Amino acid sequence: MRWLCNENIPRNLVEELRRRGHDVAWIRESSPGITDAEVLTIAVRERRICLTFDKDFGELAAAAVLPADCGVLLLRVQPRPSLESSMEIAAAIEARADWAGHFSVLEPGRVRMRPLGRLR
Repeated sequence: MRWLCNENIPRNLVEELRRRGHDVAWIRESSPGITDAEVLTIAVRERRICLTFDKDFGELAAAAVLPADCGVLLLRVQPRPSLESSMEIAAAIEARADWAGHFSVLEPGRVRMRPLGRLR
C-alpha cells in the first residue's frame, strides 16, 4: 500500500511498514512543519493513505472529496518506543486491505470505518 505518514508517526513504525514492503512517504523527512491541510493535499496528489495520530484529520477528511485510492487512518493506540509496538501496529494495519476510500480509526481491539466522499 501507499502511505503518507504524518510527522507524528514514530520512526520505528515508518521503518517497519517499509520493511514489510509498503511504499511509505514521511512528512518528517520531506516537509516537516507543514499544516494538516497541506499533508492531506500531498496524500491526494500522491494517491496515498494518510496515517496519523492527529484527530484534526477527521474534520479535514469529512470536508474533502478524495480520490478512491486515498483515505485517512487515525491511530488511537498508544505507541510505545519499541520495535515490538511498531510491529503490532503494522500487523493491525496489514490485517485489512480496504483503508482507501475511508476515514478509519484503529483502536485497541477494533476498527471503525466511514466512507469518504470520492472523486469520480
